[in-house]
Amino acid sequence: MAKYDCLKCPGYCCSYPLIEIDKKDVKRLADHFGLGFREARKKFTFKDPEATYAMRRKADPHFGRICQFFDTEERRCTIYTARPSTCRKYPEAKTCGYYDFLKFERSQQDDPVHIASTHNYP
Repeated sequence: MAKYDCLKCPGYCCSYPLIEIDKKDVKRLADHFGLGFREARKKFTFKDPEATYAMRRKADPHFGRICQFFDTEERRCTIYTARPSTCRKYPEAKTCGYYDFLKFERSQQDDPVHIASTHNYP
């Protein structure tokens, strides 16, 4: 049984500099949005030196950059049912270090909605 709740997290893992996905993930996104594979690849991914397919990112007030499908107001994934396999598998454990960190920081700040930043952005 998992000891974390992604719905209560501000999306730490969604702010990774590289979110690598595969061809099946691009196809899943294409189907989700009613697009062809090529259109989805162009719209949702970019070619990174370390990955054939990498998720596009956008500005985020807490982490600088975050997955383009992350709602920065509600702090949640907007494509949860169509999310890539890397997101489906994360964190591949019963606990999540980010969630543990978040719970600790919220208790230290005595603020149930505090978002502790792990980055140094101006």
